[in-house]
Amino acid sequence: MNNLRRNFERFFYRHRNKGIPNLMLWIAIGNALVYVLTLIDRSGMLYTWLHFSRSAILHGQVWRLISYIFLPNDNNLIFFAIMLVFYVQIGRFMESHWGTFKFNMFYLTGILIMDIAALVLNCSASVNYLNISLILSFATFIPESRVMLFFIIPLKMKYLAWFYFAVTALQVLTSPFPYNLFPLFALLNYFLYFGRDVLTVLPFSDRLTGRVRRQTPPPKARPNPNWADGYKAKQAPQQPYRHKCTVCGRTDVDSPGLEFRYCSRCNGYYCYCMEHINNHEHIQ
Repeated sequence: MNNLRRNFERFFYRHRNKGIPNLMLWIAIGNALVYVLTLIDRSGMLYTWLHFSRSAILHGQVWRLISYIFLPNDNNLIFFAIMLVFYVQIGRFMESHWGTFKFNMFYLTGILIMDIAALVLNCSASVNYLNISLILSFATFIPESRVMLFFIIPLKMKYLAWFYFAVTALQVLTSPFPYNLFPLFALLNYFLYFGRDVLTVLPFSDRLTGRVRRQTPPPKARPNPNWADGYKAKQAPQQPYRHKCTVCGRTDVDSPGLEFRYCSRCNGYYCYCMEHINNHEHIQ
């Protein structure tokens, strides 16, 4: 499984610039256009032709497998506009870290999983759960970052992730079977792409990771980076730092805005920048 995931990461990295750039921006434009058209169309015909319908799909209306992602998920104009801006920002952030191709595949496989779940469970697919997986992905990248909720309330992303996990669990417990399984299918895409990294947004994750780090002592010597030996830090090498990427050698001193993570699959205490956390040879 580790070799398979490593091969996928290499494949994504080699094709990182392929795909549709600014995908979330185009989806947001589509949402805004459909919102305006639904205000004009009082008969509801546009919604009837775009929403997910299992029977209609089985009768050949295959565009419904994708068209429902453009339906507005809220009738309040202000809240709808705020959420569109938020999703566009998340999409740009993930695209800059993952690359265009991987983010496109993340969104496409999310739609595919929701379509399969809705067809199997005979229920209507909704883009809400896919948007939640976007928020959870953003929180997994930078759990300690703060966002201004409704441009007023400062909130850490990991707390927002806890809230969505709790809402999903509540829906699973209170909804009738088998419709209560749909949120789990919808969030499967998030776990598929992040794996063990979901621990970074769970409660008490710092204690758990700290416990693991104490049990695994750091090695006496770190191996040389394999393909970035010629990297020259901008700051003086004697300047103290807290985090340094094992691959490229960048630190939090010469790159203040760079995020760093520790790989749970490497045998030791190895730190990587966000560019190489999913694109490196695991040290065993």
